[in-house]
Amino acid sequence: MLSKFFSSLSCFSNRYRIFACPLFSRICRAREIREIKGTRKKRVLQYKCTATECGKSFRTNQALTEHSRSHSGEKPFECCDCGKRFTTAGHLVRHSRIHSGEKPYKCHVCDKAFSQSTDLNTHMRVHTGDKPYKCSLCNISFSKSSSLQTHKRQVHSNIRPYDCRYCGKLFKTHSHLKRHVPIHTGAKPYSCRHCSDRFTSCYALKRHLLKSHNEGTWLICHICQKKFSHKFNLKTHVRRHEGVKPYVCSECSKCFCTADELKSHLLSHSDFRQFYCSLCDKCFKCKASVKRHFKGCSGVATFSLLVKSETEIKIR
Repeated sequence: MLSKFFSSLSCFSNRYRIFACPLFSRICRAREIREIKGTRKKRVLQYKCTATECGKSFRTNQALTEHSRSHSGEKPFECCDCGKRFTTAGHLVRHSRIHSGEKPYKCHVCDKAFSQSTDLNTHMRVHTGDKPYKCSLCNISFSKSSSLQTHKRQVHSNIRPYDCRYCGKLFKTHSHLKRHVPIHTGAKPYSCRHCSDRFTSCYALKRHLLKSHNEGTWLICHICQKKFSHKFNLKTHVRRHEGVKPYVCSECSKCFCTADELKSHLLSHSDFRQFYCSLCDKCFKCKASVKRHFKGCSGVATFSLLVKSETEIKIR
């Protein structure tokens, strides 16, 4: 469709520059389209929604009809495979690709394919390095808006809506709670296909497959050649080589390499003591401190975690 569109724009070739970079041609074309569209006269939005407190207007009657279904709840398009219903035919077409496995949007750089054009556009940022979503609190940038929202919730927010039904410990995300629960249940749902070993998480299984069965691909640091099983660990490691410390303490402006290091540091600005000695009930701010205490208290290398659901570490 884009090729047909551009073939009809020869009259604009002198006025609008055509970007010829083969790697970023898709992005440059989108930029050119925006420039050309800016010269067109805007259409009158003559079809107005009559719903109370809405007031949205549309260019065509069809667009208004589709919009009105958001108020009425009407979903006339039904998936023949699972029965799920949709407000527009386009939404049904995109959904149907889940069942068919069709991925018509292909990356021209690495040949990876996607079922939706929005997913392809997001993927292209892997090649361009574009990170348009910037955190206003610590200046870290992200390629996806969802990644920015997750970052704000995990690093800068104190909201912990997920609680463990066994010990009451609170978590910021459901995935963190899910990884915590096997500590109480002992469940190990991830099994190795080569041996009888089982694991509590898919990450632990992946690490086992690499180390014990040489299955998978190690991620190697280009500076010191150290191997890692997960991309996040490699990224953090490279940061230490480069001296990059993007996480800044809001109290003293001290910088840290990871969010966990920042969280640990923030305890020094708080009176919250979540770890305690099970023998003398003395409380500590961090796990390392209570471990050191045990050596002098009893020599027993165990400790307990004091959970205070009403008192939280304040992270701004």
